[in-house]
Amino acid sequence: MTQAPIRIIGIDPGLRRTGWGVITAEGSRLGYVAGGTLKADERLPLAERLLSLHEQLTRVVAEWTPDEAAVEETFVNKDARSTLKLGHARAVALLVPAAAGLSVAEYAPNAVKKCVVGAGHADKDQIHHMVKILLPRCKPDSADAADALAVAVTHAHHRTSAVARIAAGAVAS
Repeated sequence: MTQAPIRIIGIDPGLRRTGWGVITAEGSRLGYVAGGTLKADERLPLAERLLSLHEQLTRVVAEWTPDEAAVEETFVNKDARSTLKLGHARAVALLVPAAAGLSVAEYAPNAVKKCVVGAGHADKDQIHHMVKILLPRCKPDSADAADALAVAVTHAHHRTSAVARIAAGAVAS
């Protein structure tokens, strides 16, 4: 059974920089489409930074027309205030694709690292390196963009596994 190619947008949310990456997945074959980094002016008030991220991400989704979205979950650190602010950026990353009618999956940072690198505690350089191996045409403009592509690859892997399980169940019936 051949699966139709789908476009997946991966999003690595941040208040200063939000990485995004679009890939195609056709069965287990992956292809690079586009990627980049959205930036918000740190001097602006929080609400205006969030609005800027919302507008930029809305343009990306409209331009690259993904079929599904995947967002990295927030890494909780010792500074509750910073974690809460990052949560606001993550809300924008969840809201924009949902408003465009896309299903949105969420993945923990360690799950993304384990899927792409094979170890849940990989560093940014390892992720960047593996993303370039998995998607040879890509040249991420930042670690955030590489992370976003890794999130998209993770979603492609998980959805392919789910489709295979469903197909196996249909065959067994």
